[in-house]
Amino acid sequence: MQDQTDGLPPPQRYWAMAAIAVSIALAVMDSSIANVALPVIARDLDVPPADVILVVNAYQIATILSLLPFSSLGEKVGHERVYRVGLVVFTAASVACALANSLEALIVARTIQGFGAAGLMSVNTALLRYIYPQKELGKGVGVNALIVASASVAGPTVGASILSIAHWPWIFAVNLPLGLLALVLTRFLPRTHRSGRRFDTASALLSAATFGTLTVGVEQATRGQSWWIVGLFALAFIGFGTALVRRQAGRPAPLLPVDLLGIPIFALSIAVSIGSFTAQMLAFVSMPFLFQHSFGLTAVQTGLVITPWPLIIILVAPVAGRMSDRISPGLLGGIGLLVMAVGLFLLVLLPDAPHPVDIGWRVGLCGLGFGLFQSPNNRVLLAAAPRERSGGASGMLSTARLLGQTIGAALAGLALGPVIGSQNGAIWALGAAAIIAGTSALISFSRLAAQKRV
Repeated sequence: MQDQTDGLPPPQRYWAMAAIAVSIALAVMDSSIANVALPVIARDLDVPPADVILVVNAYQIATILSLLPFSSLGEKVGHERVYRVGLVVFTAASVACALANSLEALIVARTIQGFGAAGLMSVNTALLRYIYPQKELGKGVGVNALIVASASVAGPTVGASILSIAHWPWIFAVNLPLGLLALVLTRFLPRTHRSGRRFDTASALLSAATFGTLTVGVEQATRGQSWWIVGLFALAFIGFGTALVRRQAGRPAPLLPVDLLGIPIFALSIAVSIGSFTAQMLAFVSMPFLFQHSFGLTAVQTGLVITPWPLIIILVAPVAGRMSDRISPGLLGGIGLLVMAVGLFLLVLLPDAPHPVDIGWRVGLCGLGFGLFQSPNNRVLLAAAPRERSGGASGMLSTARLLGQTIGAALAGLALGPVIGSQNGAIWALGAAAIIAGTSALISFSRLAAQKRV
């Protein structure tokens, strides 16, 4: 069977894209689907709010430390193979999450689930180059970006909908039938190119160690760990990161795309992406605690008032993508992040007993801003990379998103736990999210000059 380099014929293409859509939506959504249930899980398992944040962090950490190694492995053994194995691991771990009866068991299952999700996310965009013909690749990337953007913010809403009719384990159990459906559909995925290069095990381990020490170090800081221990993690991150960069320098297709980070607009876009997702995750983790603990809303009501965020993104993201063909993505992204910062700041200013409509339109404003930002940012990031390095650009795009989400969840845990506490921590977390979104907007505007050279 030959590699399919100019796309699949329409019938098979649609079924292959269905497999991508279902599986990647599950993987992305599960990074935030548990957020709205965190207070319920904490109460049910009798653990402090700061500790239950590990349910989110374990998934994020496992995913981010294995994302780039799996992407490199896909180039060697075939992207579709890594994708299928990742889907099997993700689905099986979802069942383990649903059956967990302690926080420790749930964290272990979420960690394994994160490794499975990394197998999906690492090769997701690379598969699109084999599913769509070259002349329609932009269409495929646009559809994929919309799925990822929508799924990344739909988690709380889907979680709330499930909680309205079932107990919290079902937010994980629902992945079983959908995962099996996606696994059946993977038979339509194309056979992808095998590079023939040897897998760089040393670089993969250095990459995992670099991102692992960074994210675990941040997570330990949020749990009030001694600062000398946090300092050791920081030193380890610097050491592993330095060794990784030196090993990757000069390689034709480095696992860590240091060649792409040398392109100014690419590096700026990665920084903006990290900041935006940090602000988003800060908001998504802290809003359920604010709405339920301070405003007295139920988990279902919390999900409903958060719903405007994903709904508006679904409407705005495709329009913003088309606008970015005529208007600078740096300008669109900057405006979008400013709008998001204003929405977050207005949430901080909510009175003690706000009407749900007062909450909803502010949340919707955040969604409008994020929707204006996301598609244009993805476009300029991918366009800045040479065509032959689109795989590296895709891996960094996912890494930036997950790194931002991990940092955001960790900062939320810091605010809700050892530094401030759950009562006022949610307000401080939303304030920090507004500041980060505003700062990211300024970085986005700085891309206007660099964009002229792309």
